[in-house]
Amino acid sequence: MGTVILGSGIAGISAGYHLEKSGEPAVIYEKNNDWGGLCGNFTINGFRFDKFVHFSFAPDEYTANIFKESVEMLEHVPFPSNYYKGIWLRHPAQNNLAPLPSDEKTEIIYDFVNRIEKPVDEIQDYGEWLRVQYGNYFAENFPYKYTRKYWGVEPEELETKWIGQRMYTPDLKQVLKGAFETQDECFYYSKVMKYPKKGGFRSILNKCREGLDIRFNKEVVKINPQEKTVTFKDGTSAKYSRLISTLPLPEIIKMLDNVPQDVKSAAENLMFTSGYMVSLGFNRPDVAKYLWFYIYDEDILTARVYSPNLKSPDNVPEGCSSLQAEIFFANRGGADIDITPRTRNAIGKTANSTGALALRERDGERGQNPLSGEEILEHTIEKLVGMGLFKEDDIVVKDIRFEKYANIIFDKDIYKNRKIVLDYIEGTGIESIGRFGRWEYFWTHQAFEDGRKVCNTPVNLRGENL
Repeated sequence: MGTVILGSGIAGISAGYHLEKSGEPAVIYEKNNDWGGLCGNFTINGFRFDKFVHFSFAPDEYTANIFKESVEMLEHVPFPSNYYKGIWLRHPAQNNLAPLPSDEKTEIIYDFVNRIEKPVDEIQDYGEWLRVQYGNYFAENFPYKYTRKYWGVEPEELETKWIGQRMYTPDLKQVLKGAFETQDECFYYSKVMKYPKKGGFRSILNKCREGLDIRFNKEVVKINPQEKTVTFKDGTSAKYSRLISTLPLPEIIKMLDNVPQDVKSAAENLMFTSGYMVSLGFNRPDVAKYLWFYIYDEDILTARVYSPNLKSPDNVPEGCSSLQAEIFFANRGGADIDITPRTRNAIGKTANSTGALALRERDGERGQNPLSGEEILEHTIEKLVGMGLFKEDDIVVKDIRFEKYANIIFDKDIYKNRKIVLDYIEGTGIESIGRFGRWEYFWTHQAFEDGRKVCNTPVNLRGENL
């Protein structure tokens, strides 16, 4: 018996690396046939795509050095863009209004000046937070719409602790200046974003990955804390003296026997998004214009699009370019993926006009399965072509993939439900880490640092034991 780690994503790799350095080797079990988790990638005909968009901006020097020693990094100043009613605006849109028609700018600025004032500690939900920060018109036409697309819920369903520095709040002077001229200043929360020159995003873990014992195609189906045994789908099992898990909390609960009903209910009510990745490769070098951009139009399912080739030329064959679109849906109370009524209505209008898209109900299951993967793929291509980004004849690679767990939804009951589940899991002796193991909105470096916490041995900035 020894230490077992479940999952070879960034938190699992970090845990294995730091335990190895402290003299406690571990075996990592991974359900897929490759390592990296959501930091992983895949390659089709020379086009490499990450699993959703990733950059590094680790503020901790120790973590930044680990990533730097793993692979040469390219640096990008983040100048994302926004697509709104056929207009392109720099990001953040709230103080880059110059391209909008005068009437719409007037509505936004008037509501911004006359927005309600309320102390932060009295704000009840994310919808109210948006109105207090930006005024009603901007809130309803920009972040409200994006929330439905990215989180799959109405803004009023979300609490606000997750926001942190993710949303920029300009003052009146910045709003006015951005309404009259294009601003060259970067207002993003990180002024420099880093990405590996070669090998895709997971290459930041190359140093940590070396020498680790990772066993693939090992999907866990049962955990027995009393016997300290993990059982896999292939019928094999492993004994452990210490169990560290990066698996999503709702999945761990399903693997344990005799779980109290209140814990099961809390796990079922942990909300999260699932996501589709539409990956496109092009036979010309100039399709990608922006490192990434956001789409606010609700008749377009895609929430965000990024360019792998602008992140690094190594991600495409010479003379080519690429885009990856992200489409998200909410999971509510253990149900299947769902979409909000307004988005559903917008898609319904598209379906009625094209005859190509249709919503489906799954017999005997809660929630809605909105569209088939093929329909989402074709819808995405159709809409991006309609935005003028490329012609369908330019496409040489097209692919769609699904990830059940994409992000955590911070509904108003998250903290209560999370505590119930984590308390129970930790009471069984399982150490739960990472984005889905802690049920936190972790950035990459935060997930890495969470994996490091399982090893209490102090290290210096070079990663050497002290």
